[in-house]
Amino acid sequence: MDVLGACQAFVYVSERGSFTTGAAAARMSQPVVSRRIAALERHFGGTLFDRSSRRATLTPFGRAMLPSAKRLVRLAEAMNDAAVRAKLSPLRLAVPDTCPPRDLAQLAAEARTLEIYLDFQAAPPQERRDLVRSLDVRAALVALPAGDGQWTVPLGLASAVEPQERAVYVETLRPGRGDSGSPRRIWIQPEDDVPHIRDRIIRLRDAVGLWPVQVAVAGAPTTAVAEVLASTDVLLCSAKEARELGLHWRPMGEVEPMRGYDVLAEHRDDALRLGSHLGTSIGRCLGAPDSEASTR
Repeated sequence: MDVLGACQAFVYVSERGSFTTGAAAARMSQPVVSRRIAALERHFGGTLFDRSSRRATLTPFGRAMLPSAKRLVRLAEAMNDAAVRAKLSPLRLAVPDTCPPRDLAQLAAEARTLEIYLDFQAAPPQERRDLVRSLDVRAALVALPAGDGQWTVPLGLASAVEPQERAVYVETLRPGRGDSGSPRRIWIQPEDDVPHIRDRIIRLRDAVGLWPVQVAVAGAPTTAVAEVLASTDVLLCSAKEARELGLHWRPMGEVEPMRGYDVLAEHRDDALRLGSHLGTSIGRCLGAPDSEASTR
């Protein structure tokens, strides 16, 4: 028996003093209300209403049971209200600061159709993990080695002047013996200041004979971009980032560094909802090639 449904019928009829108006208030048909109250009487072994009069008058047993029935109905209503509020509460998501605002807005709009209300917090890689651990966010897009995560983003080198070659070989940045000016640098953004990317670029620097100062880690993305715009330096970034910044992107000739990403969340359900239902839109924000192609 549906005890809650029966108690709702009991409460509404008792408050209105009529099976007809009580059924209307409960948004049930009168026959349904009558059956539910009869089932409740059988369940408790007592008569709730005196059916000898035209009004729905409570019996002594009915008056004794009414307060408990009201508490149950009010509690159910409160739970329904809490569920609505919980669905509307924002899911705070830590994201890379390389994600374009327009793509994040499109992700948020798509999430709303799934009753997921996203609130973004941009942060560098390690801080995103720390935000999940400290419960300042419910989930984060965390950096991983390529192949270990759900999304992969190839990186290359971007410059203010368009290169003639289809790929940029890092060895071509090596200063010649007669060069007296500042050597060209590869700028690494905070998003790529992680061992699986940064260390690989440094090993390549040493292998091809670049000076130590020719690989620099910027304190902020805007710093790295400004250095590239004002010089012949190059920026390590994705092809999508380069387009957003108005730079000319080429893959690297010697290696193919990649960003990897996955969802880290306090609760597994949050990770599944984001990764499964919003995977394509998240990939677009990160600059994953497959996600970009699927939206064209």
